Amino acid sequence: MEDVIHAGVFLIYLTANGSDSKKLRVEDSMDSPPSRVIHIRKLPNEVSETEVIALGLPFGKVTNILMLKGKNQAFLELGTEEAAVTMVNYYTAVTPQVRNVPVFIQYSNHKELKTDSALNQRAQAVLQAVSAVQEGGSPSSAAGESVLTPAPSPVLRIIIDNMFYPVTLDVLQQIFSKFGTVMKIITFTKNNQFQALLQFSDPVNAQQAKLSLDGQNIYNSCCTLRIDFSKLVNLNVKYNNDKSRDYTRPELPAGDGQPPVDPSVAATLSKDSTSLLGAISPLSAAAAAAAAAGRVALSGHSGPGGVLLVSNLNEEVRTPPQNTNTHTHIHPCVYGDVQRVKILYNKKDSALIQMSDGNQAQLAMSHLNGQKMYGKIIRVTLSKHQTVQLPREGLDDQGLTKDFTSSPLHRFKKPGSKNFQNIFPPSATLHLSNIPENVTEEDLRLLFSNSGGTVKAFKFFQDRKMALLQMSTVEEAIQALIDLHNYDMGRGHRLRVSFSKSTI
Repeated sequence: MEDVIHAGVFLIYLTANGSDSKKLRVEDSMDSPPSRVIHIRKLPNEVSETEVIALGLPFGKVTNILMLKGKNQAFLELGTEEAAVTMVNYYTAVTPQVRNVPVFIQYSNHKELKTDSALNQRAQAVLQAVSAVQEGGSPSSAAGESVLTPAPSPVLRIIIDNMFYPVTLDVLQQIFSKFGTVMKIITFTKNNQFQALLQFSDPVNAQQAKLSLDGQNIYNSCCTLRIDFSKLVNLNVKYNNDKSRDYTRPELPAGDGQPPVDPSVAATLSKDSTSLLGAISPLSAAAAAAAAAGRVALSGHSGPGGVLLVSNLNEEVRTPPQNTNTHTHIHPCVYGDVQRVKILYNKKDSALIQMSDGNQAQLAMSHLNGQKMYGKIIRVTLSKHQTVQLPREGLDDQGLTKDFTSSPLHRFKKPGSKNFQNIFPPSATLHLSNIPENVTEEDLRLLFSNSGGTVKAFKFFQDRKMALLQMSTVEEAIQALIDLHNYDMGRGHRLRVSFSKSTI
């Protein structure tokens, strides 16, 4: 069967070819169709099978593994193609790290992974141990060591090292909920260090989260997660506010200020706490934007001038004339301030977009990559370019390059702006603001219906200067935002449109 990779034959193939990297690029390219088998490259030396398996655990059952330690590579087989697609899509926007080293993940051309037990004995033993934990059994130690032991508690103790950007309760919930149901969170500061206790519904979920996230950075080169099991098996949350939350009891009061920690919790924290490893720095505008994203270990440039490469755009669509903040139908400006845009001369379905900084570029990439715009699924990646160059004076580039550095429409120029707190992924619900007094619900429904979609629901805020409007699909909402953000409503009012996390 041509689509099956056999470990013994593949190892011989690699050994016989000194220039195997060229062969691998042909065999397993980024253009390969989806497959249950994932090819992982650039692994650090001495990486363990457990660490590789942990990359796939959040997305489903891992059914096989082949380690090529001499080549710093591995093949991971997931239980379903759907799980593999979810894994690759996630790691397209979020660079996976093993021992703080970025690794590269792509589909293999092979549809199934067959391994020779004699050549791959240790890896199979680790896989069996992980499977036992996933299925609620007891792992064996056939690999010669205790690879995984049953989770002692559903409660994790989390310490954030090198905390340059704020980490909120909501950020933690978004990150850890990928591994299971998060029931309760308590956050606090001890010895000037941000810490949290987080309770899953199942100890197995806590085990998987610890295995996958311990040592990972929430944001670029900072906010490192240090995770251990707590001695507690249940958290007592008294208030639901920005410091603590019980997701199983939404009726809890907000309380006054930070809620007191249960005495048993305080005693455990005193014993568990470690020395300060990273000082908390003053919050910056970029930090606030990054905090709103809630994304793990985003890769790429974090310095000034983050440039995005956006491809697979619909060439037939142009931005409406009333929208003056960009001349393409790409709309990363809801995640940062667009400085320059350049449509590629020989590839009109691709563009370079320069944001104010790398954090804004990463926000736009993590939220927009894979979204459907005007009938096409776009791909957003970080470009190798640090800036978008303007054409030389006197050179006609057919209007393919635009400079927006002096645009008065930038949302994030003012430090401390509330716009930093309202950055959300694309959704069917839109937040409208700067609405003139004389504009009615019928006016707005008609305006948004004319953008090519269906308005399902509408709700004015009490002052009628803001409203929520729900389109029938996320794609329709994206199109409406592109068409109508900065729309001239008359009398100096320009409509502000952004994605909302609310529903109507």
